[in-house]
Amino acid sequence: METSRIQSILTFLKGTEQLKNTLRSAHTSQKRPESVAEHTWHLCLMILLFEDQLKDIDFLRLIKLVIIHDLGEAVSGDIPAIHQNPDIDKSLDERGDFIQLCAPLPDDLQVELLELWDEYDKGESSEAVLAKGFDKLETMLQHLIDGTTGNIDFAFNLTYGVDRTDRHPLLKSIRAPIDAETKSRIKP
Repeated sequence: METSRIQSILTFLKGTEQLKNTLRSAHTSQKRPESVAEHTWHLCLMILLFEDQLKDIDFLRLIKLVIIHDLGEAVSGDIPAIHQNPDIDKSLDERGDFIQLCAPLPDDLQVELLELWDEYDKGESSEAVLAKGFDKLETMLQHLIDGTTGNIDFAFNLTYGVDRTDRHPLLKSIRAPIDAETKSRIKP
């Protein structure tokens, strides 16, 4: 492998390290803010544990989609779903951030990663449907783990991502116990 190719990949990896420092609205069980990198790792682990239920999809592609889905947040950060403006298409900004982050990479890798990002964003392939649905479920699960910090709107979580998790029977099955526990956290 050429030294320049190795160097461009290392430069990209240095830039993506910022994802470890990019915080989300959820907290860990130890009450510290969760990073986007931690969310992505937990999401990958979640999907790995359900691999035996995902025989009809390209599992490697699913993992690739999940690994890159939030990389753009290394540039401009995360906006919690509850604070997003439905009239603004945040994916345009995220795509621009993603392209900026990928700039040091060789052209072939830039193209490959952008194709994956676009596939995830469109959410139409079987793998993207699952990636988006699992993303919502992992977030909701983390909110249950974090649940004692007082900053979680559990009522919001009951409607959060239903359009994504209703698109596959496995996602619906996983959501059921998460919703049940979420309902138990709502104060009367």
